[in-house]
Amino acid sequence: MTLTNTNSIFFIGIGGIGMSALARYFKAAGKQVSGYDLTPSPLTEQLIGEGIAVFYEDDSTKLPDAIDVAIYTPAVPNTLGLFTTLAQRNVPVIKRAEILGHITDEHRETIAIAGTHGKTTTTAILAHIFYQSPVGCTAFVGGIANNYNSNFFSKGNGPVIVEADEYDRSLLYLKPTIAAINAMDSDHLDIYKTQDAVMETYNLFANQIVEGGFLVVKKGLEKNLSAAAKVFTVSIEDRQADYFVGNIRIVEGYYRFDLHTPQGVIEDIVFGGGGFVNIANAVTAAAMALLYGIEATVVKAALASFTGVQRRFQFRIRHEKMVLIDDYAHHPEEIRMLLQSVRDLYPDKKLTAIFQPHLYSRTRDFAVGFAQTLAMADELLLLDIYPARELPIEGVSSEMILAQMPKKIGKLVNKQNLVNELVKNNHQVVVMLGAGDIDRLVAPVETALLTAYKI
Repeated sequence: MTLTNTNSIFFIGIGGIGMSALARYFKAAGKQVSGYDLTPSPLTEQLIGEGIAVFYEDDSTKLPDAIDVAIYTPAVPNTLGLFTTLAQRNVPVIKRAEILGHITDEHRETIAIAGTHGKTTTTAILAHIFYQSPVGCTAFVGGIANNYNSNFFSKGNGPVIVEADEYDRSLLYLKPTIAAINAMDSDHLDIYKTQDAVMETYNLFANQIVEGGFLVVKKGLEKNLSAAAKVFTVSIEDRQADYFVGNIRIVEGYYRFDLHTPQGVIEDIVFGGGGFVNIANAVTAAAMALLYGIEATVVKAALASFTGVQRRFQFRIRHEKMVLIDDYAHHPEEIRMLLQSVRDLYPDKKLTAIFQPHLYSRTRDFAVGFAQTLAMADELLLLDIYPARELPIEGVSSEMILAQMPKKIGKLVNKQNLVNELVKNNHQVVVMLGAGDIDRLVAPVETALLTAYKI
């Protein structure tokens, strides 16, 4: 498949963050783009506003007359009737990751960011650096970059910068020139079953880096990889890393630091992208940009002007009376890093966490980890599990997490009563966490808190 012989493209699950970025890419390339999703969302409404037709019923009569290829996400169940109709019409139906592989193959260079945590923010930071440089880039981000209010943006003839998703081993469709692996913790065990299988996939990915390319990894991870590419290590604290941070401090609510590199020190970097949890992502992005050849002055300026990613340590309220932070964290280690970052910024304030578990299988596999990390909060409001692509698993529910809590700070709340429950008590710092539809609750919570605290 090439762009030149593809004119009409249909997306099954177009409202997904990765799918919508591809839809925007093809729309920008002048293709006829349309799609289906289960429910309307702010993202699907944006796509419609950009001239992309979207419908929400499993109704084959709504399909365009001409479709050259259909792209689907594994998040959509294969029982969808549209699949049957497309097969009857002999329309090729191709997985999102495979299409992304086709796109990157057609470009001269690909830069890919993988890892259990931090992919989206690192990708967004790196893409912002390139976009602000004379080189430019074509960026596919797994979240909405605040600087561009989009998950896809493109300028110039620079490399494709893409988030390399480990779910369903999608990252193995990519053959990058420069790659990063931020973390290799257990996740998606419904796919991998064991941690050894997770590690094997990251090793396969590392060995798909093209000859003469570079691999950037968190210091310590290189011991678990056998890549042929030249490996560079990054760290927030380990001075043995090739790229490491020194002199970290908080000035007027923003982190500042010096970045030590093999070529010298970039002093007094101001990072505009949120909490301490994201400094490691900034260092990885900076290292990749410098290895490519982006000037240090450009990197420094871009890190300062980066304004973050929606739902990645995103401040919705930042006031002396009340702080509301929204984040996509849905794995115990992500939650630990996030809550620790919040504690660092607000050590003397009450911390309330609102968490929606994502997937029955992940809740089953990590219930103890969730309980331990969520216990870092002073108060926990726990929503029901968001099932996504899964059917219920007997005996698995949010109560599993509460049962494992080392201290009794948690309470089960349903989505309909969350706002009323929240405003009953006094709060100082509220953090909303999860990868499900908790994002639909952020605006109502924000409005209620602004009203309650007269901000």
